Amino acid sequence: MHTHILGICGTFMGGLAILARECGQTVTGSDQNVYPPMSTQLEQAGIALTEGYDAAQFAKRPDLVVIGNALSRGNAAVEHVLNEQIPYVSGPEWLARHVLAGKWVIGVAGTHGKTTTTSMVAWILEHAGLEPGFLIGGVPKNFGISARLGGGKYFVVEADEYDSAFFDKRSKFVHYRPKTAILNNLEFDHADIFENLDAIKKQFHHFVRTIPGNGRIIHPRVESNIVDTLQKGCWTPVETTGLDAEGGEWAAQLLEADGSAFRVLHAGKPVGEVRWDSAGEHNVRNALAAIAAAVHASVAAQTAVEALCRFEGVKRRLDLLGTVGGVSVYDDFAHHPTAIAVTLAGMRKRIGPRGSAGRILLAIEPRSNTMRMGTHREHLAPSTADADAVFWYQPAGLNWALDDVVAASRVPAQVVNDIDALVRTLVAEAKPGDAILVMSNGGFGGVHQKLLAALQARG
Repeated sequence: MHTHILGICGTFMGGLAILARECGQTVTGSDQNVYPPMSTQLEQAGIALTEGYDAAQFAKRPDLVVIGNALSRGNAAVEHVLNEQIPYVSGPEWLARHVLAGKWVIGVAGTHGKTTTTSMVAWILEHAGLEPGFLIGGVPKNFGISARLGGGKYFVVEADEYDSAFFDKRSKFVHYRPKTAILNNLEFDHADIFENLDAIKKQFHHFVRTIPGNGRIIHPRVESNIVDTLQKGCWTPVETTGLDAEGGEWAAQLLEADGSAFRVLHAGKPVGEVRWDSAGEHNVRNALAAIAAAVHASVAAQTAVEALCRFEGVKRRLDLLGTVGGVSVYDDFAHHPTAIAVTLAGMRKRIGPRGSAGRILLAIEPRSNTMRMGTHREHLAPSTADADAVFWYQPAGLNWALDDVVAASRVPAQVVNDIDALVRTLVAEAKPGDAILVMSNGGFGGVHQKLLAALQARG
């Protein structure tokens, strides 16, 4: 079977390509934005990529076309598929049909933390010898790939609330029908497809309706939007998580302020301590949910704790790319004010109070659809309060100016309109002991490697 994937270099669609290849299918695909790590992963898998969406890519007619949710009517490839009546499906529908049927699916949903938490669950199951399959919107370092079929009955999937395709406006996660579900958090996001927070809650409740009565729902006790959603109707046993005095069946006591060490308790009883290289209270919360999900899938709590001590993190999640001349360059995917704030808070606790050690120089590209619409603009300046200086990149296509964000900033901030100028500015500013944190949900013009090269040239 020949499957052609439109939008193949997205993290989700690229993962589908890997799974289809493992299913024995001939896989090709195309995209208009090709950049690592997904392009590298696909090349290593021997999957042929076409740049752009010209209809000529269908010279050899595929048996099935999987259409990514970034494509819409008017796209040349989409129009060709429709005109020639080539069978097509959305990515989530393909996954449900070809991979998830008959599996014990563990779905990880939420506005933030999905990729990291999914990676944690998959690694715990792997450490326990269960050979899970997985599809993750990033590349977990313990595996080095974003997707695989696995060899057992478990499949762990990042359950995204974004829509499935131009012809299927349901959230992706309603296709997955998990037995174990993590609901990490729920905030307003994806303003390009959701009118308001209630519209997102409605989709999350559709997801809740698909979880069986012998399954499990896991969520932080303090997440009021999740609680409100479950009050609309819930037919599945629920377990809650919390830090210290927040309560919950699963709890964590911080042993280090930066979250690098914490004690795990179940029903008030200690089950072990996690000491790892991750940072931030948000990752401790992610870890609690991952442990609870793994235990529901038959893993001993102590085994789950032991696995997390060996968890290596995810590429592009506070990912240290290199240190040159005492200056460290980090990459992070955060593109929502809450994610920006919690990531910076974790980094600040690890580095130490402002003035006591090196500085955090933040370079940030507002690139997501919600960012481009300016939906969260009033929350952006406060979200960067833990940085020492902020350099906002004004990308082409941003429909509003960043000047008001700079004016509202409590830390020194400026707008830069050119990637090379941004690199020069950061390198001139950086001193030994500083950390440059680059935040974007895209390639950011290759700024990461340009920074490392410029620091190396500086000597």
